[in-house]
Amino acid sequence: MKQQKIYEIAIIPIGGINNLINKEPTFSYFSNLKKCLETLQTSLAVNGWSHNINYTSVYRSINSKGKYLAEFKVVNNKVFRIVVIQKIINPNLTLLGIEENPTDS
Repeated sequence: MKQQKIYEIAIIPIGGINNLINKEPTFSYFSNLKKCLETLQTSLAVNGWSHNINYTSVYRSINSKGKYLAEFKVVNNKVFRIVVIQKIINPNLTLLGIEENPTDS
């Protein structure tokens, strides 16, 4: 099977506001990093969050650190964190540590 990279966006509520509202993390998956970031930027803009997320910074961070993190604050109180991670679907099959069955000779 052909391996393919996908991108996971996790929106994780953090801070004191989360204790009042009690939201669960939200996950979204994209096969294209550009479309992933366009959707993220549009969603942030529609909801009134200022951001400086650009393709180059996310791409470089994923390649060097394995993930991209951005935290959003209101009056120095953290509200939510965005995490973008690259995942591989259809990984190479392994034997899972199972050894060959010994047969009686």
